Amino acid sequence: MTMDGHQSLALPSFGVQRNLREKITQTLRAAVISGELRAGEVHSAPSLAAQFGVSATPVREAMLDLVKEGLIDTVRNKGFRVTEPSEKDLDDLSELRALIEVPTVRRLAETGVDPAVIAELRPLALGIERAAAEHDLIAHVATDMQFHLRLLEQAGNPHLVETVRALRARSRIYGLRSLAERDELIPSSAEHAELLDLIEARDADGAEALMNRHIRHVRGIWAR
Repeated sequence: MTMDGHQSLALPSFGVQRNLREKITQTLRAAVISGELRAGEVHSAPSLAAQFGVSATPVREAMLDLVKEGLIDTVRNKGFRVTEPSEKDLDDLSELRALIEVPTVRRLAETGVDPAVIAELRPLALGIERAAAEHDLIAHVATDMQFHLRLLEQAGNPHLVETVRALRARSRIYGLRSLAERDELIPSSAEHAELLDLIEARDADGAEALMNRHIRHVRGIWAR
């Protein structure tokens, strides 16, 4: 139990290291997206800092970053409350992602991706599968975002990447915990390696279809 009276989260202990604020921001963002930090709950920076094993300052700074992204709100004299987007908001975000990511992945399959980048992405794909098998939802979401943004970077349009980053950050995937507990998250996690195979084979139709199906999971089976 934390100082806020909430159940302790499966947050990693960071200790002292470089880019601490960024790592905490990425972890808290993934915790919100995955539903591990639940909508409506209020969390204080000191309480979360105790779980991370760091001082409250980088956690407070990270949470202010998430306020700017619209993931949490400040609660005077209490801390930060996780925001709750409407079902329509989540549908709209998913639709926008599909409009951007699906044709971009198709184009990448058509034009080809540097083999060195494919090799760089494969450990991330395995990491997503491993996190699903271990029921580590925060690592699953964080690694998933890293994988997809790195892939989209190959399109050469930084504005596109930042737009997708913002859309993904504002999304919620509330059904992940139940899926993981039933080991139903593993098959969809394997789609990342399959996507790399399709891109490597220059199979544009296959990559497009898989990416479309992958995004639809967010508002389909993953949302139940």
